[in-house]
Amino acid sequence: MTKSNKTIKIKAIARHHGLFITLTGFIALFIVAWLCSYYWQQARFPLLFMVLTCVVTIFIGLLKLAEPAYSLIVTPEALTFHHRHGQWQFNWRQIRNIHSVTNTVGITREELNYVGIKLTSIEAIANSISLRLANRMIHEQKPLIQYCIKQQLITFEEGILNFEPYVLKDGTVIKGPLAAFLHHSEILHQALGGHLFISASNLNGSIDDFVFLANTYLASAKEAYY
Repeated sequence: MTKSNKTIKIKAIARHHGLFITLTGFIALFIVAWLCSYYWQQARFPLLFMVLTCVVTIFIGLLKLAEPAYSLIVTPEALTFHHRHGQWQFNWRQIRNIHSVTNTVGITREELNYVGIKLTSIEAIANSISLRLANRMIHEQKPLIQYCIKQQLITFEEGILNFEPYVLKDGTVIKGPLAAFLHHSEILHQALGGHLFISASNLNGSIDDFVFLANTYLASAKEAYY
């Protein structure tokens, strides 16, 4: 396999058209405000609805613009994930495999809208993720927990948020949201084979395309190490 030596920056689908939506909302609000100055008494309720719609449109656009410029940065040395609440970064030595998340139910193979990342050690998370992002990921990945409970991949008790301290192999005790995220990652690893999960909304193409790209870099890094 050809070694990958380029830095690739991926812009999330969630950020697409943010400026366009925001400007559209402001322009529409300006037009509606002009209409209100002439027709407020005759059409108060329709105009009020239009104002609220414009405000919601602007809010959605601003949320998109608040997303990081790039959600994922792939380099020959590491894989970095950016989120408006923080980031994580792992070098390729810390990653065992990257895969699309699937589950077989009977004879049906269900594909979930996530990329799964299995680490060589879950303990790498403790030093590689920001606290704010760890806390946020617990909530954003609730659909995965709920799916696992529904498909009986984990028990209901295992799916409950666990804030018990997490003890690393070297005896270090992790507490708070980071400990909860480590427990959370451990449970999802048992159920779905990954410690970290990237939603399809953070990609700019298909899950399979990203998995192929990331595994190309992973294979190249392993070749360099060995």
